[in-house]
Amino acid sequence: MKFNTVIYRYIFREMIPPFGINLVFFTFIFLMTRIIEIMNLVVNHGVSLSAVGWMMLYMMPFFLEFIIPMSVMMSVLLTFLRLSSDNEILALKSGGVSIYQLLPPVMVFCIIGSFLTAFMALYGLPWGRMAIKNLTVQVASGNVDIGIKERTFIDRFKDVILYINKVDSRTKTLSDIFIEDQRGQNAIITVVAPRGQMESDPETRQFLLRLYDGVINQVDINSRAVNTVKFTTYDIHLDLRRAMAAVHAGLKHPEEMSLSEIRETLNTATQKDSRYYLTLLEFHKKFSLPAACIALGLLAVPLGIQSRSSRRSFGISLGIFFFLIYYIMLSAGWVFGEAGKYPPVIGMWAPNIVTAGFGMILLFRANNEKPSPLSILYGAIIRRLRRFRKNTFSTRLFHT
Repeated sequence: MKFNTVIYRYIFREMIPPFGINLVFFTFIFLMTRIIEIMNLVVNHGVSLSAVGWMMLYMMPFFLEFIIPMSVMMSVLLTFLRLSSDNEILALKSGGVSIYQLLPPVMVFCIIGSFLTAFMALYGLPWGRMAIKNLTVQVASGNVDIGIKERTFIDRFKDVILYINKVDSRTKTLSDIFIEDQRGQNAIITVVAPRGQMESDPETRQFLLRLYDGVINQVDINSRAVNTVKFTTYDIHLDLRRAMAAVHAGLKHPEEMSLSEIRETLNTATQKDSRYYLTLLEFHKKFSLPAACIALGLLAVPLGIQSRSSRRSFGISLGIFFFLIYYIMLSAGWVFGEAGKYPPVIGMWAPNIVTAGFGMILLFRANNEKPSPLSILYGAIIRRLRRFRKNTFSTRLFHT
């Protein structure tokens, strides 16, 4: 028992450094996918670096939901790849230690990763999403053009609809503007202008839209009369506070809900529409992703052991490949589950079941000294490539 305890501590310590390295590396990769948006906020909209830094921090829980399971898998894989390449697995087998006896430290490590993922899913993600929403409102108070998209109808302001064909973020200049103003009780006003300028006051949270050389069409609903006025300069004041209140008062996205709010939404739902399925998917995802740490960790053990006869890069490539397969299955389950094609519980849990099942098969073969189907496939591919190169070289030599 003491001998096994020493082995367990040794294997557990070996998994910690690669976990930290993978966590930092994959976090950097995920953040790089948002670098264009971040640079756009800083360069074109003048958002402060501190606001961007907080925004990146609030995004982290969403990334870590996937990064932690992936880091757990890669750390287990790299640890057993090293143990196999240094013949330490072989030495342990010679000493009477089976592959199954090496699993306890791996399972403890995976369970710790599961708790970290669960914390991010249950508490970190709702906190991050709500914090991003509040920060976006604050940033929009001084940079209202962030929320304005070209060639899109904007109904964020109460009783006012905006359509802007082109936005110059640097000069705050708008081109080809259409506005429908229904704030009057008995009149509808439409304004068309070729260009405009926008300004905002963060303290009063007022948004001023100044238009030039346009036309105002006013329709009186009672008398059904239409008046047309041309103008050189026309100012429209919009209250950002109403828009912000609408953002906070609107329905929460399932990712913004706590577990109790998700359960309440599911229990009080009157019909199984897209929102119901989306909420149910989020409910199962909060538990399936933490369980993925165990399923992927279980798969990584035989991958690391049976890749000893192949190149080390082949084992790492296999790990990334299987995580991509897992992510593709999870994404497919999300899409079909949201559409109601089949129960969301299947879409969220099937990737874990498939991954764990395949890992157990490989683990059984590794413990019984049977070659892995993946190693056989890798060897067949290498032999084919060598034969192809040899034939190509012989053909060139013959023609020469």
